[in-house]
Amino acid sequence: MYIKRNPSSDLEDLKKEFEETSNNFKYPIKTREPQEVYEEALKFAKLNNVYSAALKEISTKLDIIDSDFQHMYKHNPIHHIESRVKEFYSLVKKLKHKNLEISAETAKDNITDIAGIRVICNRIEDVYAIEKLLLKQEDINLLKRKDYIKNPKENGYRSLHIIITVPVFLTDSVEVSPVEIQIRTIGMDMWASLEHDLRYKNKNDTEKFKNELKQCAIDIENVEQKMQHIHSETFD
Repeated sequence: MYIKRNPSSDLEDLKKEFEETSNNFKYPIKTREPQEVYEEALKFAKLNNVYSAALKEISTKLDIIDSDFQHMYKHNPIHHIESRVKEFYSLVKKLKHKNLEISAETAKDNITDIAGIRVICNRIEDVYAIEKLLLKQEDINLLKRKDYIKNPKENGYRSLHIIITVPVFLTDSVEVSPVEIQIRTIGMDMWASLEHDLRYKNKNDTEKFKNELKQCAIDIENVEQKMQHIHSETFD
């Protein structure tokens, strides 16, 4: 199952959003001519199109891997996939946080998670199988890798993060686009969703849940390891 979140790429909407957002940040829109605003909005729209295409490329590759895995081993390693192109406001906010110019070119050169995919797997061994099969493809280049499964974050967060590049074949050019991929199990995703909600969507003090949440991460890991062992003993 694919869950895709698409920000608006309509040029007039993006132009209006660019004007409103820029007014709140480092480069006020009043310092730019209307034509400059239009051209920059056009560049952001093209950037959105390229990264959306990159997500389609990776999603197709993952779908083929999952289908072929089922054909070969009678098992689907992927439970579901979520993908998104970072919304314009979030992108501008990140540029501001890095003290960078608000422009499509700057975003392209400095932000590597504009396109993001989250792959939710059934078991821990599936996570590494998907990574291996994806990275062995000739047009995929690995830029960065962080394994928070073998080396969890202090708060208990577990997931495998890789940033790759994939070529996108457009009408008159080929764009090599980075895509951030997070690969995790259902249990890891359940934990991460709760932790995210507690941190960003809750107004109450959640510090009291810090230790309890970390213990939940440990419990989930133990359960997943036991279930992995049962599956291996039964089917391998």
